Formats: sequence, C-alpha cells, structure tokens
Amino acid sequence: MKNFKTLALAATTIAAMATPALAADRGEDIRSGDYSWMQFNAMYSFDELPSAGESGHDYLEMEFGGRAGVVDLYGYVDVFNLATGDSGDKATGSGASKMFMKFNPRFSLDAITGKDLSFGPVQEIYFSTLFNWGGGVVGEDVNATFWGVGADVMVPWLGKTGMNLFAHYDMNGKDWNGYQFSANWFKPFKFFDNKSFIAFQGYVDYQFGADDQYGNEFVPMSSSGGAAYFGIHWHSDNYALGYGLKGYKDVYLLEDGAGIVGLDTTGWGHYLTATYKF
Repeated sequence: MKNFKTLALAATTIAAMATPALAADRGEDIRSGDYSWMQFNAMYSFDELPSAGESGHDYLEMEFGGRAGVVDLYGYVDVFNLATGDSGDKATGSGASKMFMKFNPRFSLDAITGKDLSFGPVQEIYFSTLFNWGGGVVGEDVNATFWGVGADVMVPWLGKTGMNLFAHYDMNGKDWNGYQFSANWFKPFKFFDNKSFIAFQGYVDYQFGADDQYGNEFVPMSSSGGAAYFGIHWHSDNYALGYGLKGYKDVYLLEDGAGIVGLDTTGWGHYLTATYKF
C-alpha cells in the first residue's frame, strides 16, 4: 500500500485468520493443510503519511493468501484514486504511483525438513521473504526486498501471531540497508448469534540499523522508523467493515519535517474499510 506497505495494511493481518497446520500434523501428505482465500477491500485513508500537505485518498485493495505445501503466502495489490480525482495526495498531476504491490511468501522449514521444529510458544518456523513493488517508473519507484526468518508464535490473548525478522535489500540502490521486524495478528473477541464477530487486527513494521546517509538535502533519511496499525473490524462470512488507527514514526526511514521538502512522516492516520470476501 505505499512505500513499504504497507498499509492500509489494515487487512494485512487477515492472513493470520487461517491457521497453517504444524509439519507434525501433516503426516505423509504435505498438502493436507492447503487452503486459499481472496477478498476485495474498498478503502479510504485520512492523514496518511508520508505527506507534503493534503493527505487522503480512496483505493481498491485486492488481497489474497493461502497455504500450498511448504509455501505460506500473503499479498495484495492496491489501485489508488479510482475515479482519478483532483484532490488528495494521489490526485491527478501529483506524480504519485497508481499502484502498489506487496508479495510475502514464507517457506515452512517444518514442512521442508519433515520435522516438528516447534518449541514453547513457537508453532512453526519459516524462511521468510517480502517484496514491495511500486507501479511507477522502473528504478525510481519502490523496489525493495527483505530476506530472513519467520515464525508463528502464540502470544497471550492475541493468539497466533506472525513474526518475521528481515534484512532489507534496496533493489534500486543495489545494496543492503538495515533490518525490519514485522508482526501481524487477528484476534476475534466478540461473537454474535448470526455467527458474525468483531476482531482486533493489526500489524507492526519497524525498520532499524539503516544507513541514514542514503538521504539528501531534499529528503533526509533516518536510521530507524516504522508504522503500526490497530484495527477493529466486523466480519461475516462474506463481508467485513472496519476502522483502523495507524501510527507512524519516521515511516519508510524518512526523517520527519527535515530537508527542503519537509515531509511529515510522524503522526497518526485513519482508515475505513469495506470488504467483500470470495
């Protein structure tokens, strides 16, 4: 959804809804726990960061995920400013990208080795990858990849929480630059007689150990920063409605208010979501 996500990543955490089985539970059939899902999210963001002024736009998010053999997959494609409006940070003439894609395949080491690697609260371990691609000019828009280790971890009250620790490789700059810790969760906590429910869902993406010399006098960079989304969403079998509060701190490693451009990269944004599930 934007430079690194990410985010309206609001629905990002829906990936945690499906519970992949442990390698030990699969027996000889590595595909016994396969599943897939897809949904479309009509979204609107208010005060989204980073921003150089007016910030807010509509977008359509095509979100997908599933498990097939050793691969646990999550991803989405965002299409911004559907009506080609003249206001907001994605307005006509703003120079903003029309699209953004996140692709997050994880490869289960439990399933690959045929061994149950779980211990304590850790249920399954992965070789984890993440790709963030913008829809703008090749070599200029977002083009980042992350490589590391992931795990499904049982957290008190939240339940199964996906966690990943990545090293970040900038595919435009052809260089490694820092690390990212990510976590996402999906916790139903209020159930209704019609089988619908309300869930607390969200994610955290935090970058650290980066080289702030990658910035310039126009847009200085920070060595650390990130974003966190906290959403309350109502779900039925086919639909969902939600509100999310997103906090930013030097998001995408852009130093808040610094440089000639003076981008706002620290603060709070709000997201509204209406979902149709396939």
